[in-house]
Amino acid sequence: MTRAENKDSNNHPEFGVDSRYTSKKESQSEATALMEARLARMKNVSKDDIIRAKLMQLKLNMEAFIKQPIHEPHNYFSEFLQSYIDAIYSKRSIFAMDLDITPSKLSQVINNHREPQDEFLLKLMIHSEKIYANVCPFQKEIWYQVYFHEKLCKMMSTQKEWTSKFENVVSVSEPITKYEK
Repeated sequence: MTRAENKDSNNHPEFGVDSRYTSKKESQSEATALMEARLARMKNVSKDDIIRAKLMQLKLNMEAFIKQPIHEPHNYFSEFLQSYIDAIYSKRSIFAMDLDITPSKLSQVINNHREPQDEFLLKLMIHSEKIYANVCPFQKEIWYQVYFHEKLCKMMSTQKEWTSKFENVVSVSEPITKYEK
């Protein structure tokens, strides 16, 4: 059998199945061997490499969130903040101490009981800049971008509720005539 014929007989694109294995037992054996190899490799990964990977993943997730069109409201800022803290620190209180804020204030921000103040965001930006210095390029203003994109999503997704409330009180004293081509 030629290489081209072998390639064609091993793959069935109409079914999306790779048929290189002659039996289910052989397929499971290969999957088990692959998993064991992955686990063995993961055991050799350092704690710093794991933290770097988590931070890079967080950065990519935040950048993707900012690029998304406006959608349903969700607490992405607090989720990203939790991921950031949990990737680096064993206890959130240590992070609060590093930012010179109280653990209860941090908890309120994380649990969406309090909006993050500018001072908090500025400290977070400085902290991120220092942490990411040895990981990958990081735009420190991304924390503000995530925060305000989330607020915009929340505002626009509830537009039906607030439009009717304010529509009656907003007026236009000097309308502009319609533009004609």
